[in-house]
Order: sequence, then C-alpha cells, then structure tokens
Amino acid sequence: MARPQQRGLSGGGSCRFSGNGQDFWDDSQMKEKIEKEDLEQSGSASDQSYLSVISPLRILFPDSSPSKGVGIGENGFLSDPFNPGGNGRSRFKFTLLVLRFSLIAIVVLSLAGSFFWTMSITKSSKVRIYHGYRRLQEQVVLDLKDIGQISLGSAKPKDLDYCPPENENYVPCFNVTQSLGLGFSDGEEYDRHCTPRFQESCLVPLPVNYRIPLRWPTGRDVIWLDNVNITAQEVLSSGSLTKRMMMLEEEKISFRSESSMFDSIEDYSHQIAEMIGLRNESNFVQAGVRLILDIGCGFGSFGAHLFSSQLLTMCIANYEASGSQVQLTLERGLPAMIGSFNSMQLPYPSLSFDMIHCAECHIDWDQKDGILLIEVDRILRPGGYFVWTSSVMNARRSLRNKENEKKWNSVRTFAENLHWELLSQQDETVVWKKTSEKKSYSTSSGPSLCSKGNDIESPYYRPLQKCIGGTQSQRWIPIEERTKWPSRARLSPMELKVHGLQSEDLAEDSLNWNSAVNNYWSLLSPLIFSDHPKRPGDEDPSPPYNMLRNVLDMNAHFGGFNAALLEAGKSVWVMNVIPTSAPNYLPLILDRGFVGVLHDWCEPFPTYPRTYDLVHADGLLSLEFTHHSRCGMQDLFTEIDRVLRPEGWFILRDTVPLVELARVHAARLKWDARVAEIESTSDEKLLVCQKPFIRRQAS
Repeated sequence: MARPQQRGLSGGGSCRFSGNGQDFWDDSQMKEKIEKEDLEQSGSASDQSYLSVISPLRILFPDSSPSKGVGIGENGFLSDPFNPGGNGRSRFKFTLLVLRFSLIAIVVLSLAGSFFWTMSITKSSKVRIYHGYRRLQEQVVLDLKDIGQISLGSAKPKDLDYCPPENENYVPCFNVTQSLGLGFSDGEEYDRHCTPRFQESCLVPLPVNYRIPLRWPTGRDVIWLDNVNITAQEVLSSGSLTKRMMMLEEEKISFRSESSMFDSIEDYSHQIAEMIGLRNESNFVQAGVRLILDIGCGFGSFGAHLFSSQLLTMCIANYEASGSQVQLTLERGLPAMIGSFNSMQLPYPSLSFDMIHCAECHIDWDQKDGILLIEVDRILRPGGYFVWTSSVMNARRSLRNKENEKKWNSVRTFAENLHWELLSQQDETVVWKKTSEKKSYSTSSGPSLCSKGNDIESPYYRPLQKCIGGTQSQRWIPIEERTKWPSRARLSPMELKVHGLQSEDLAEDSLNWNSAVNNYWSLLSPLIFSDHPKRPGDEDPSPPYNMLRNVLDMNAHFGGFNAALLEAGKSVWVMNVIPTSAPNYLPLILDRGFVGVLHDWCEPFPTYPRTYDLVHADGLLSLEFTHHSRCGMQDLFTEIDRVLRPEGWFILRDTVPLVELARVHAARLKWDARVAEIESTSDEKLLVCQKPFIRRQAS
C-alpha cells in the first residue's frame, strides 16, 4: 500500500499532518545533553553532602540568574553559602534560603490545615470528592497508557493475526446452535445473544476471490458473486417476490428485471401507491412518506427502486448463515441491518417510520395474540401505512385452505383493534393506515395504552410489550402534517422544540459539519496516500462524488454529518448510531428523515463483515473510555476492521492523547494511518486511516 504524503487541507479549516515524532525526540535529547553539561560545569568536584541539600531547592525554586550556585572560590576552596561569615553575596544567599525554607514551612502548614478541614466535611461532599478523585485517577491511568505507548519509541506493536478462513463471514452474537444449547426457543434462538467472550481477537479474512464493489449506482444492480456468502443454487431458487429480481451472470449477480419472466418491482410499487390513493410512487413524498422499514426485504429490490423517488428504505431481517438478505442488500449499497422480529422490541424509537412493508417476510402476524402487530403500531408514525403482501390473502387459495383463511381473519381483527383503517386489498396485497387520533385508542376494546412509566420512547434489549406505545410522546404528529422531504432535514422550529432545541442550535451544528465535510473530502483524496510528490502549482483532484456509498457514523449526535454529506451532493446513505452511553438524539435523527439505531459499542454491531466504505467517529473514544471503560479499545478497533471494506476509510476526531493511542491500535490492524491537526488552537486531532486490500491466498 502506498504511503501518504504530508499534505495540507483545502476547505473550511487549517489542517496539517504530523510527522513520526522524531523532532520531538531530537529536541528532548538535546535538552538532556545541555543540562548534563551545565551540571558538570557547576561543580563536578563539589561535596555530595552540599549537593544533596541544594539540588532539591534548585528544583523547587529555580534561579533565573546565571549564577553558578556552589562552586570553587578564588582561594581554591569550596565556597559555603551557609557560612554567615562569608562575603555579602553569601550572606544574601543565606537570607534567601531562610526565606525559602519559611515558605516551605508555610505551605506544609497550609496543606496540613487543608487535610484536617477535608476530614471534617460532610458525607455528601466526601462522595463528590471521591468521584472526582476517581475521574482523576482514571485520567492518570489513561495518560500513563499513552506515556507507555510513546516510551516504546520505534518498537512496533505486534500485529493482530487473521482468523481461520471459515470465519470470513463471521457475525458475533448470532449463533443459532449455541442459543438452542442455552435453552432459547420459540424464535428467541434467532435473537441477538452476546456472551462474555463474543469478540474474536483476530481479523476477519477476505474471501479468496473478493473484489472491490462496483461504484454506485452500478453497484446497486450488479454485485460480485464471491463477495457474499451465497451459492449459485440459492440464487436460482430464490422465489419470494423481492428475491425473484435476481439473475446469475457468470461471476456476477444481476438485479435488473427487464425480462418478462420476472415480476416487475415497478408495477408492484405503482400498485401500492394507487391503493393508498396516489397517482404513482413518485407522490409518496408529498403524502408524507420518507422513511420505510422493509421487514424481510428479500435482497432490497423494493428499496432500490424507491430510492430514485427520494425514499429511504431500511431493510431488517434475521441472521442467515448463507444467502443473507441483509448481506446482499448492503453489498448493493442499500441500508440494512440484522434484526429479529421475534421476542424483543426493535432498537428504534416509537413513531419512527412512515411506512412498514412486509412482502412474504415469513412473520406469523396472527400469533402471540397480535403482539407483533402492536410493535408495528409502536414504531409506525400516526397516519402511516402498513403494507402486507402474502399468499394468505389470495382469495382462491383461501377457499381451499382453511388455515390461511383463519390467519387472515385473525390479522384483520387485530388490525381493527388497533384502529387501523383498511384502505385497500388487491390480489395478495393489503394496505392499512394507522389512526392519527390518540383518542381513538381510549374507546378501544383492544390492547390498553402503556402507562407513562412503561412507554419508553427508545427501547434497547426490551421484551415486546402488549400495550400500545408512543401515545405519551410529544412527537405524535401525523405524517401529513410533518415537514416534507427534503425540507424535513432542517425541521421546523416547532418540531425542534419537541427535542429541546432551537433553530440556532441546528444551524450552528450544520455550519460546523459543512466545514468538516469539506476537510474530510480533501483528506480522502487518494493522492494523500501516494508516493508521488505534488507538482508545484497543481492541486489535488477532488475524489469522485460516488467513491463512498455505505457510511457508518458511530456517534451521530444530531445527525449533522449525514446532513452535511447530502448537502454536499455525496451519493451516500448514513447509518446514524447513537451510543447507549450518549444523550439520545435518535428520535431527532429519524424525524429529520435519516436512518439510525441505538447501539452499545461494547458489543459488535449487528451486520456482516465488509459492509461500510467509511466509518466515522467524533468524540466516541472520549465518551466510552475517559470516565469509565466497560470494554477494551482494541476490541472496538477490531470490530471496526470487521465491518470496514478493504480500501475503506476510518476517520476519528478526538482529544490528542486518545488519537495517539488510537494510532497505535490502528497500526496493529495493518491500517495506513495519519494524524492531522485541525487548527493550532484546538486540543483535538484527526486520525485518518485506510484499510488495506490484503488478498488471501487459496489454501
């Protein structure tokens, strides 16, 4: 991998790359040499008993004058500054030393008094001091780690080894066999279960014939077969509605559906729009639809088609060891994550999506007393749509299949109890509309409303609830009344007030991130990581707008990084992650029309290896490792390497000690890394890394 040049940045701030620290060591060694020579000149033949007394005083009270202190007098004898009978200069020094000893005594007495005063303070004050001491102690430990890493000098830390070849598609915390052995059943074996030793201390290897994905939008329709874990037989046997759009072409999988033998996703989308009462799918945005959750998305063809209509579709499906819907959808450059719709609430806030879609998603909505439909109601916005396509609704089949007829009647009854309006039913597709009136639930004979203490807006690892959630939220706004996309990204003052923010707050955040994105884009230029020197007068060419597609923001705050990328015209989508240890702005992010999720970064992210082109972390290390450390930093970096594609980028912005420590961890991952200064007055720096493409040889 070519190594980067130390270049400046273009954009909204001044940045420069730092070197390898050699200048620092040269300066320190020169200083040490000079001090040693001064010490030898100041009296190498002097009595050690005098030096043992005077040297500490010099440390405590350095003399700015060029006096020699203790030395050889004119008569050849050692001059004694403690001799009152000496010359005037000696008497002056003696007086000065007495004053200094007096000052020391005063300081000691003050410290003793402070100690006795501290012992007499109240218990609550002791607790505050204890916590302050703990934070100080943790910071000292962190600083000592940094010093330890710096003191290694040129010693290179040991690189991490690669995992065995069979782990090339390793996803932690999803092991159906292990979960069954632990006693999980009734669908819970597909849920996420992170054991204490879930993280492999090795790097996930590439498939033997892995290739860099094609750039967007070509990569939306064509992917490399060897990049995903799917067999040719699984491709040819895919039979559900959104899986039928797939064809095998030599070493590639094509998702184009021009052939008449395949159902047209365009016709299907047009049908749903007409059932809602719209002319076509391009009118979804005007009807208030922006975010769609596609449960069991096939391979993402529904969301891929709607993307051209400015609709953002999040695919969610169970973990699959082979032929994964989520893995193939992400490989196409579309939003997706692993998520089980079985026993736990989804990691999204209440009132998050404008439409929820399920086409042959293999979820038994009629089971568990309708609790799965209650969860759909929780995350669906008022006035939002639930679209269900299934053979259960086929009238001719139902006449011959009493079981399907029973399922359909049960689901329809549950929907009525939730006060959903049945808008239309055509062939195997039905569309419901969620009520926009809270008072509709109070007269319902169906599920009760969740109490205020039980109506948690953003659940995480929480069992499914049998009560109706979201009614306590101030975000209860029908989709027809919400700001339409793309203005929704800025939100109205009234909508911001719900989140405790003002328009000025979002405007300042946007200004900062617009400047940051300009700098980031300069840093991502391939010429920075090149051995070719820049010619005088030439400028670094801008990277192509589509060099990135899948972006992971590990600490998304308000979603400003996402907004700035879109405003800059980048053809990306961003998975905005709110750490569970951070203030929860995930409802704000979703209200702005972006996708996101809650996550604990002490656990692996629910996705497959090699799924993101860029991973961004602003202040994440300070959040997770400064005041408390529940997990190891190396485990976090190993996880980033797992989800990052070869030749993908990692950008970290944090305090200087943490950035320097992160650079050591990056070196163990074999990443090419550079530290860039943001501005001379800032106490933060950027760490910009690129993961190399190291091809694995066939065994």
